[in-house]
Amino acid sequence: MASGTIKKLVSDRGFGFIQQADGTDIFFHRSAVASGGFDMLSEGQAVTYDKGMDPRRNKENAEKVTPA
Repeated sequence: MASGTIKKLVSDRGFGFIQQADGTDIFFHRSAVASGGFDMLSEGQAVTYDKGMDPRRNKENAEKVTPA
């Protein structure tokens, strides 16, 4: 599992970005948040997550996002 902090939430569209330990950002969708807790996340909050690949965009994304 990797860790980071919520950098930006776009609540009305259901996605956000996590700032990783190396300073880069990784995308996550509300469906990747454990227990449907997307609405309980806030910017600056520490989270843990697994890294995965979005086959449609061929880019890395965060999966199984949980508050730390």
